[in-house]
Amino acid sequence: MNDRDALLPTLERLFAGARDQVLTVGALLAGLEARSYAFIIAVLDLPNCIPTGIPLLSTVTGVPMLLVAVQGLLGRPAPTLPARLTNHPLPRGKLQDFLDRARGPISRLENLVHPRREWWLNGASRRLLLVAWIGCIFILALPIPFDNLLPAWAILFFCLALLERDGLMAMLGWIFTVLTVVWTAFLLWIGPYVVWQLVKGFF
Repeated sequence: MNDRDALLPTLERLFAGARDQVLTVGALLAGLEARSYAFIIAVLDLPNCIPTGIPLLSTVTGVPMLLVAVQGLLGRPAPTLPARLTNHPLPRGKLQDFLDRARGPISRLENLVHPRREWWLNGASRRLLLVAWIGCIFILALPIPFDNLLPAWAILFFCLALLERDGLMAMLGWIFTVLTVVWTAFLLWIGPYVVWQLVKGFF
């Protein structure tokens, strides 16, 4: 499979078959090939893109994302997951039903996210993107209050860029990466001062 193929036809091929058969998580990731990294990380990242207020959500999802992303940076063809998860069966019938429901949203997404300005995703530009991607995931995984929304969106834009070879999404990812760095530096600078003022207030 070529990683330039659109996501919808790729999923259609992977989910095709008798409804009573199963597709393992490992087989799904192998079928997605290089895009399996962006796919997994996007799924784990999505809950962080909405302010939920769930304590440590970014850390609980960020640590697995970081482990997966590092494997991608090392050049593995597909991520290695625990055997229990890799061998987990996914009923093809349920996958096909899910795809039928999701076909419209995926098609609309592909109208917005599609191959363009691909030089942002080639050669040195791609390697820098992967480093920035992992950097944002690392920041997301840190238990820093009020510091998960910007890196979560940077990660999501990078995922979309890698899934659909979309340089515009890569550009948005870089913009949110810069905002993440500035905001994180501000929090790390102002945070100790606020804590110190609170401590002084108790004494």
